[in-house]
Amino acid sequence: MIRGRTGDWDVVVGLEVHAQIVSESKLFSGAPAAFGGAPNAQVSLVDAAMPGMLPVVNGRAVEQAVRTGLGLNAEINLVSVFDRKNYFYPDLPQGYQISQYHHPIVGAGWIDLEEGRRVGIVRLHLEQDAGKSVHDRDPRRTLIDLNRSGVPLMEIVTAPDMRSGAEAAACVAKLRSILRYLGTCDGNMQEGSLRADVNVSVRRPGDALGTRCEIKNVNSVRFVRLAAEFEARRQVAILEDGGDIEQETRLFDPDRGETRSMRVKEDAHDYRYFPDPDLPPLVLEREWIEEIRDALPELPDEKKRRFVERYGLNGEDAGLLAAERETADYYEAVAKERDPATAANWVTGTLFGALNRAGANIRETPVSAERLGALIDLVTDGTVSNRLAKDVFEIMFETGGDPAQIVAERGMVQVSDAGAIEAVVDEVVAGAPEQAAQFRAGNEKVIGWFVGQVMKATGGKANPKVVNGILRRKLADTAGIPPGRETR
Repeated sequence: MIRGRTGDWDVVVGLEVHAQIVSESKLFSGAPAAFGGAPNAQVSLVDAAMPGMLPVVNGRAVEQAVRTGLGLNAEINLVSVFDRKNYFYPDLPQGYQISQYHHPIVGAGWIDLEEGRRVGIVRLHLEQDAGKSVHDRDPRRTLIDLNRSGVPLMEIVTAPDMRSGAEAAACVAKLRSILRYLGTCDGNMQEGSLRADVNVSVRRPGDALGTRCEIKNVNSVRFVRLAAEFEARRQVAILEDGGDIEQETRLFDPDRGETRSMRVKEDAHDYRYFPDPDLPPLVLEREWIEEIRDALPELPDEKKRRFVERYGLNGEDAGLLAAERETADYYEAVAKERDPATAANWVTGTLFGALNRAGANIRETPVSAERLGALIDLVTDGTVSNRLAKDVFEIMFETGGDPAQIVAERGMVQVSDAGAIEAVVDEVVAGAPEQAAQFRAGNEKVIGWFVGQVMKATGGKANPKVVNGILRRKLADTAGIPPGRETR
């Protein structure tokens, strides 16, 4: 909801997400579908729309669409039809796009966001991607690269169930997570394999839906939020000034943080959809669909529930760890035969912090799950203190080294010898009469200061548990309190 000059406005957001299917070849030809080839190096005669070339559907792409539909709790249609979507654009060599409209392969479904918010899935259909127009290579001409022409896409259309840019961003992030778990799309938004068209409208609370504007090809989760928020504010300002919203397609400028007009929005009838005469209806068998369903992996929501129930994690930590399949697998490898809460703290705190500072992700971490687990074991068995373990981790993150070897080579083994620690404690207590007097006066918190001084004097090597015990005994003796009764 937005507060305008004249009152409150509801924000209504729907998404059309284009996800490139993980497949070796294109939707209707055998040409490679990989990212990054030299311009026009991955183009078949079918992709270039040479006369007489007929499309043949990629069975792997069909299977991936079915798998995705099942992961979205959606109905799989046993019969679907490929249509021609007619429009002219220089990088569309056929003069039409093979897509699905009236009879898509996947029908209604849903995904859940946090806090009980459910977003409906209207449909998922298969379609081929267009080529790419290149405007910055020649000052006088637009160049065309057809490498993407025919690349298999799933277009996932949501219901207008989101009420803020934040919810729209959360929906894209959740959808991306599900696709990655399923292995049907790599979700790499920087490379264009996942991009979102964001449909935004505003209305007074309780009114009918307003006129929507579509923001095309938004390529990051953060930009989805920013684009929706700006567009909603723009529309509210127009309506409050007495204007009307024109249905149009807009682009998001991330440098300015604003949307700008691209063209008047077409309706479905403008594309003159009709069944593609070169492709028969796609007919699926129920048994085959059930085989795919039985082979689905554990998805993020299921994994999060299991992390809460099996490992006793709170919902926030479980959600963070389950959001990406690689992160969940990493965590479970660390937590194996170890305290799950301790493992979660190290992964979500220490590891995530280091990855954020390095601008890296879990797939790029130099610290393997096995070696992080070994570091936790060194803390558990008393070889190193928690404080020194953080230093060991930093060295591991820089070098990828083995924690036991780092500890041995750098002399970082924890000191637990009571006699050695007692000598340091005596020096610290003798040098801090003011703090000792505070303890005698009943200030229990000062014990933390003493522990810090002892740890500093020992270079962080002293066993904190032993230090605490000796300190309390020494301070109690100083205060004339019988040992064992120094605290209540």
